[in-house]
Amino acid sequence: MPMAGRRLSGVPLRGSYPAAVAMALLALCPFIVLSTASLLLRQPLMRDLGGGMFGAQLAGGLSNAGYSFGAVAAADLIQRVPGRLFLTCEAGFVAGSLLAALAPGIALFTAGRVVQGAATGMLLVAALPPLVTNHGAEKLPLTAAFVNLGLFGMVTLGPLVGGIAEGFAAWRALFIGTAVLGVIGLLIGALAFERAEPPSRRIGFDYSAIPVAAAATVLPFFGVSWLSRGSFTSIGFLLPVILGLLALGTLMVRQYRKPRALMPLKLLAHTLPVTGVSIAMVAGAGFTTLIELAVIYLLDVAHRPPMETGALLATQIAGLVAAAWLFKTMLTTRWLPALAFTGTGLVAAGGALLLWLPPVPVIAVAGALLGFGAGAGVAPGLFMAGLSVPSNRLGPTFALVELLRAEAAFLIGPVLVHIAMLSDDLAQGIRLTILIMVLIVLAGAVVLLGLLLAGSARPHAPDLRSWLAGESPAYHSPRLGAAFRGQGPT
Repeated sequence: MPMAGRRLSGVPLRGSYPAAVAMALLALCPFIVLSTASLLLRQPLMRDLGGGMFGAQLAGGLSNAGYSFGAVAAADLIQRVPGRLFLTCEAGFVAGSLLAALAPGIALFTAGRVVQGAATGMLLVAALPPLVTNHGAEKLPLTAAFVNLGLFGMVTLGPLVGGIAEGFAAWRALFIGTAVLGVIGLLIGALAFERAEPPSRRIGFDYSAIPVAAAATVLPFFGVSWLSRGSFTSIGFLLPVILGLLALGTLMVRQYRKPRALMPLKLLAHTLPVTGVSIAMVAGAGFTTLIELAVIYLLDVAHRPPMETGALLATQIAGLVAAAWLFKTMLTTRWLPALAFTGTGLVAAGGALLLWLPPVPVIAVAGALLGFGAGAGVAPGLFMAGLSVPSNRLGPTFALVELLRAEAAFLIGPVLVHIAMLSDDLAQGIRLTILIMVLIVLAGAVVLLGLLLAGSARPHAPDLRSWLAGESPAYHSPRLGAAFRGQGPT
């Protein structure tokens, strides 16, 4: 979100593009690496901290809830608080990392992970939109590639990092390392972050959004964590998940109807942004779930060591790098939606390959396809939404997309994992849930392609210069179902 108002002085690296890139990546990458690295750290966490599988699952679930909620809270705070939100959140991330690293038990570890997640969600809104909007149209494709590598490349790096940390019994060192990266980000932020007067100091706390967003994140993530100690019929699963999803629906309805909404849902209720947000949800959920199922297979069925498991899945990184390059090339063309659908299809293709789990080379090839699919599907979907609203609404748009993407990815995954664990033959249970996930991704892609065609959305290149001026969207998207309404782009 471009900072409005009078710029404050005393920022030595103000306007430095390399510093802005480093600041954003250091703000986001450490937590995102941990989100998938933790898949290989559950056994040492249970051994060293207690709490059992439920405690380990809950720590991860609530940290993801903190991330989702933090993004929404920052969309509110960035409008009114003095311009030191970035530094405050980065310091909070350092504190959360140290708390998790030094925790003697699962309760303090979980608290540290929640602080990490909430701080990173806020940093998403505080650091990423200025990087995208403050450095001109010429730099935007390169910036988008960095965003892709930072947000999604680090997800692909997580299993390798987690495998190494588990292999050397160094999970505490890993969290200390994230604290060190946070300190570096804090120092760069102190030198480079352009603090400005808040654009809307008089806007009060959004009571229609923030408390409801808290319920929409904490409750369902708690509920799916409960599956590690209960069943689908247990009250510990059903009640929080149902209430949480109702809260999420309430949040969306209120934001759509509110005249000055925190998140620009009404602006996004057009063909291209709805398609983009939905692709990010489908591709993100497919990627996250399939990687978790592959990790469980390698660890618990094939009995591969954690370090080897992480190394086998490291081919994701190569796929993601290739997708980031292609994304950079296609951002300024009319083919960005085509790239998003291609990425979604390759997530399904990678999942289909995982149905042949025993051969190790197949897992490596599937990892490359999944990495490419995540980079070519989720990031283009995110930018299809972001470029469909004025650039001064980019922060709240990113917050909304990440909220919905996280809800999809981290709710579907644990449910399918639990289904796999219920099987008498774990290998067959994993194959069944992989097949379910592949079918969900394919069905989602078909439905969304139909949505795009029903909107009569003709491919066109985004007008990035007008968008950066903050007055109009880069994409002029038709209303939903415009082909049936007899309407064109609006």
